Amino acid sequence: MKRTGCWIWIGLAVLFCACRPEIRRQVISLNGEWQMAKTGGEMPEVFSATAPVPGLVDLALPALDTAGTTYSDSSWYWHRRVFELPRTDFEVMLLKIFKAKYHTKVYVNGRFAGENEYCFTPSYYDIKPFLRPAGQPNELLVGVGSKAELPADVPNGNDYEKIKYIPGIYDNVELILANRPFINNIQCVPDVRCEKLRVEAEMEMDAHASGRLQMDYSVTEAASGREVAAGVLDVTVTPVNSYAVVDFEVDMKDAILWTPATPFLYELALRTDADEKRVRFGMRSFRFDPERRIALLNEKPYSLRGTNVCIFRFFEDPDRGTLPWEPEWPVTLHERFKDMHWDCARYCIGFPPERWYDICDSLGFMIQDEFPVWGVYDFTVPRIAEEYRRWMRERWNHPSVVIWDAQNETVTPLTAQAARQVRTLDRSGRPWENGWSEPMSDTDPVESHPYLFIKYMKTATEPAEGYKKELFGHRRRPDNDASDRSETTRDAGIVFPNPSVINEYGWIWLNRDGSTTTLTDNVYETLWQGSRLTPQERLHIYARHLAMLTEYWRAHRQAAGVLHFCGLGYSRSEAPRGQTSDHFTDIRHLTWEPEFYKYVNPAFSPAGLMIDVWEKSYPAAVQLTVPVYVINDPDVPFEQEVTLTLLRDGQAVSTFRRPAAVKPHEVEIMPFSVTLPAEPGDYQLKAEVIINNRPVFSLRDITVGK
Repeated sequence: MKRTGCWIWIGLAVLFCACRPEIRRQVISLNGEWQMAKTGGEMPEVFSATAPVPGLVDLALPALDTAGTTYSDSSWYWHRRVFELPRTDFEVMLLKIFKAKYHTKVYVNGRFAGENEYCFTPSYYDIKPFLRPAGQPNELLVGVGSKAELPADVPNGNDYEKIKYIPGIYDNVELILANRPFINNIQCVPDVRCEKLRVEAEMEMDAHASGRLQMDYSVTEAASGREVAAGVLDVTVTPVNSYAVVDFEVDMKDAILWTPATPFLYELALRTDADEKRVRFGMRSFRFDPERRIALLNEKPYSLRGTNVCIFRFFEDPDRGTLPWEPEWPVTLHERFKDMHWDCARYCIGFPPERWYDICDSLGFMIQDEFPVWGVYDFTVPRIAEEYRRWMRERWNHPSVVIWDAQNETVTPLTAQAARQVRTLDRSGRPWENGWSEPMSDTDPVESHPYLFIKYMKTATEPAEGYKKELFGHRRRPDNDASDRSETTRDAGIVFPNPSVINEYGWIWLNRDGSTTTLTDNVYETLWQGSRLTPQERLHIYARHLAMLTEYWRAHRQAAGVLHFCGLGYSRSEAPRGQTSDHFTDIRHLTWEPEFYKYVNPAFSPAGLMIDVWEKSYPAAVQLTVPVYVINDPDVPFEQEVTLTLLRDGQAVSTFRRPAAVKPHEVEIMPFSVTLPAEPGDYQLKAEVIINNRPVFSLRDITVGK
């Protein structure tokens, strides 16, 4: 019986494939050089410049704006492209603009084809009614407005630390040509426990179509092309407004799971008798355990280590140019991140081009995807819920996207109300983070921004003595502490027991040239007499203290993740000066600032160390107990000798060794008994191990007998 059924299935597959005509979907990229013009809103008559798409309008040549333009008026920037099509008899002819800001209007051959006021998600336009016959030129005109032109209830990406909101078509533009039944959207839903893949496909049917639909599918390994599953579907559907949903499962037994260490990808191909759509996916699950307050990747504990990318801030960096859209630069950027022992990032207050998510899928890099809302919320719930929906539909097949992030540092009920309307559309059930607002579920994380150095921001006259003990000596828990949250939250007495992710900390930023930022002028002056220091001395202080902060938050295991701020942003040392910065000395070649790489890289090592000593001075010749925390993030035990050395002027005064045995995902505290020298002076404690031929260490500077 089983053998007969198998032959029937094979026969149906052969018959279906033999009867299906050639797949007719075509996707045509319209990326490249476009003509450009700037107006006050009216349609242009002359196009005096050219600019790349994707890109931003400040790339136009000759320039359409003067130096120093902040793009705060109501100007419109018009992009013109002429194209021909050899065939125009497709039933579906869509123009897709992946992302453009702010407010998009589309004209085809002089006729209005549609508009989109949203700025951060794709828009689709049915251009079939406006096209000329095959072989004739078609004129495509895309206008983008300014942030000031947007309606007040549309999210605009407000960022209190930006000065320029540069318009542009900042992601791909393409034509999708196909016939019906048209595969409008596919959602791949991995089930790693049951070794299944659920597929939910949204189909666009002919208005007169019957309820019967034949399809076939195949799953292949993305890299090798080896087929791992295939089948034929013969289903009955009930179209609603010409749309129907097909929901089925694929057996993925013995599938290779996607992780940052093994970013294994599959490709699903789904075919009707008139269309075909392919999507990549990874077999992985991600969630938070509310009891243990940890993250689980593929149902195993996983400590998140990472950074932040502020792409919209980088858009206004003077050295940005075309870097975000170049073929290799974003790949190298994420490779640099991986070399820092980072396996995740928060795309903070803004979305990069869609290709960046493909890169993260391939490299094994996890993303907390943060919607561009910070502090301003004149928007209405239906407005933001609709853009949340569009955002999810674009991203839900990316294994790299592990957290939907509704907003940044904002206290409002609106984002939760909007998210609740759409979050069940994601069948994978990814967690949602909701800034400083109340989380929607006990399995959702809260963001924590424990800026210990912020207390020194407002004045340069506060006493600095003892700051290390004061800042580090008793703070173990980064969240649920009133000082970590906004005035509104603090006044309300809100405390969230949810798992927390530290995705910002520090408040000791320096620009790439070693100068202080507007937020850190007084921090450096108060604590280190910053105006008397050279840029190199300030960069050394920055790196050393950022390393200590990183060790500190990792060692106490009170957060599910530690993400530093930030890996990519602007650097504005000239007026108008910036508030934060990244750590590159050469942004084109992505060269790390050497002090940052030397000290912060080992602080993020999966197996890391922390010396739990914070006093600045000690009496001579006393016995000192030095606790050394040994952090072990990986799935395997850590078994190695830890060395603690007391140094003076780089030379060893005394050395102590102890074997360490730390279970996976745990931290052990190893006390070392150290007799301090009788001779007064400046000394350094250094705990160290060698992992993969690279030193992993923790440093503390102490003064003895002064």
